[in-house]
Amino acid sequence: MTRAMPATGSDPRRSVAGVGRVVLWKGGSVWMGRDTGQVQPHSHHAIQITLAPARRIRIRGAAEDAWHETSAAIVMPDRPHLFDGCGHTVAMVFVEPETLAGHALLARHGQRDVSLLDDEGLASRAAALHAVFEARGTDGALVDAARGLIEHLAGAPVGRDVVDPRIGAVLERIREHPDAELDLAQAAAIAHLSPSRFRHLFVAQTGISFRAYLLWARVGYAVVRGLAGGSWTEAAQQAGFADSAHLSRTCRRMFGIAPTMLLPEGKAPRLPGTAAA
Repeated sequence: MTRAMPATGSDPRRSVAGVGRVVLWKGGSVWMGRDTGQVQPHSHHAIQITLAPARRIRIRGAAEDAWHETSAAIVMPDRPHLFDGCGHTVAMVFVEPETLAGHALLARHGQRDVSLLDDEGLASRAAALHAVFEARGTDGALVDAARGLIEHLAGAPVGRDVVDPRIGAVLERIREHPDAELDLAQAAAIAHLSPSRFRHLFVAQTGISFRAYLLWARVGYAVVRGLAGGSWTEAAQQAGFADSAHLSRTCRRMFGIAPTMLLPEGKAPRLPGTAAA
């Protein structure tokens, strides 16, 4: 059951205090966070599946006036939106639209920027994903649970790309080595195309520029590096950003928060009235 709510401000005590874990795989990722709060309008290249079993979160498209209160929602790629976790533990599962599963999700839910999910089999799969997180399961177990959930919603397997193989080769290179230097000319050479032809074909196949996709891949890698320890300046440099300010701007644009607001599991400050894990 879902309901719409006026677009009022969130409780000022709430903020995005931390993300417990972020795990990447080729073409997707899962972000698990506790005590999540409201983020600013943002958009990112991946489809976003937001899940809070037995809890109520708020979400809306940037062009909408009212919040939708729900426990599960899906956001289409590159669509500005806002999110408020209302202090709960929330799972964010990201699926790149170039994958077979992403393509299927676009076909099913692409008519709206934000759609509320009311799937009979989704609740148990979302609960299983959260259970792995609460049990501090392995990264592999977390990925398996997330990918199983994606395949249930999409009715298609996760992993394989459905783009032109020449563009697919470049996507594969970026996903395998998001931290490596790669300019337009080098990417065009991988695709065996001229830079001009590659630029146009990349946009036609993915909907965004080569540079924008590279930043998308790198920001996820930087977040994983930052949560693994060390400074965000080091994480920015390791991911190929010019500096931490560049990473911060990119993260705010794509996720509505600064990377410094993301903390490893166990280090996020708890809010009054919230239970310890």
